[in-house]
Amino acid sequence: MPVDPKQALGYELPPASASWDADRVILYHLGIGAGNPPTDPRELRYAYEKDLVVLPSFAVIPVFPALAGIAGVPGLSFNLAMLLHGEQEVILHRAIPTEARIESRGRVAAIYDKGKAAVVVLEVDSRDESGSLMFTNRFSVFLRGEGGFGGEPGPPPGNLPPDRPPDHRVESQTLPQQALLYRLSGDKNPLHADPEFAKMAGFERPILHGLCSYGIVCKAVVDAALGGDVSRVAGYQARFRGVLFPGETIATSLWEEGDRIVIEASCAERGTPVVSNAAITLRS
Repeated sequence: MPVDPKQALGYELPPASASWDADRVILYHLGIGAGNPPTDPRELRYAYEKDLVVLPSFAVIPVFPALAGIAGVPGLSFNLAMLLHGEQEVILHRAIPTEARIESRGRVAAIYDKGKAAVVVLEVDSRDESGSLMFTNRFSVFLRGEGGFGGEPGPPPGNLPPDRPPDHRVESQTLPQQALLYRLSGDKNPLHADPEFAKMAGFERPILHGLCSYGIVCKAVVDAALGGDVSRVAGYQARFRGVLFPGETIATSLWEEGDRIVIEASCAERGTPVVSNAAITLRS
């Protein structure tokens, strides 16, 4: 049996260390479209070290080394080419500093049976050198073709927008070379750079990283609804729904609902979904 929850559930991935500095933070921000216009003080807070802040979505970047252990999880045999990133959640235990060294420890937190696919939730806690918890990531990955093992289907999607017009709508134009820039933050999947590889995967050209869209949407919400105050974000959850090609525009709609902001995002040019069932939880 390719997926055996009795073996895989709760399995702890090998710990992994990572560090970052202001330059790496700025590179990430440029990779999700910050710094335009380059003389805007609000944009310079993301792209110039003088008053640098760190967007909450940056928390996905330093934990990539910890995810490599998924290939060695007992009871979880699968073809890497059939893996899709389905959902992402980040919990911020405090604002992210502009430089730090962390150790990340991950585990298989949940496994769901979707019939034609298995969903595996990897939960990764990241602590600084003092042992203080900085952020927690939950990566939900779809393993296509690995369902049917008799497990629970998992909870239904949440974070549905209210039945009223959005409070804000933000359009974020991406660069034609956006994926080439974003991949320098660590995700070197050729699907986002190599035209021939993209065609083999069924796309007319390389697509934008889902986590790049995740960051673009996060920035749109922080700028439009929170006045650029990154410290107000306590958590950010999103479901990846569709493809965006570099050069296209992400249209982000957001609804302010008490202590959270509900979010949907689509491709403005094609009207197709990019991110759904998303929300930012605000710090009280």
